[in-house]
Amino acid sequence: MTGTQQANRTVQVYRVYIKATPEAIWDAITKPEWTRQYGYPGYSEYDLRPGGAYRAFPDETMQAQGAPDIIVDGEVIEADPPRKLVQSWRMLWDPEMVAEGFTRVTWEIEQEASGLSRLTVSHDVDGAPKTARQLAGEIPGTGGGWSFILSDLKTLLETGKSLAG
Repeated sequence: MTGTQQANRTVQVYRVYIKATPEAIWDAITKPEWTRQYGYPGYSEYDLRPGGAYRAFPDETMQAQGAPDIIVDGEVIEADPPRKLVQSWRMLWDPEMVAEGFTRVTWEIEQEASGLSRLTVSHDVDGAPKTARQLAGEIPGTGGGWSFILSDLKTLLETGKSLAG
């Protein structure tokens, strides 16, 4: 599926197989010491209980470029470690995306054979067309969206280094 086709879907689904345990993947998704090592600069924090806060913070370079103190926010809807995390999600660095409101992300981790785990990220972007384009990597100069983040997560867990090295 092309990025444009993906951006037009109400629910974007991304799947990756990682040579890691579900527990390792869960930690990489939910713990700041891991989230700062892959994806975009900065880190994320979760209060892993229903109604708990989710926040993603920019690094110093992003702040110097005018990023807000929190770049993505949301709320934990469901947390079932190390299998499933459901959260609301809203990008805060662009006024149009803020106006689109909260979307919904579901992380599902399943143990596979031979030390592999399958990570599926489903992002319901209904009513959020600019957010959908951003997440599909369709907005020039804003990165590769979920595909980049999950590729970097996989690389980090399997090699100990992020794509940036």
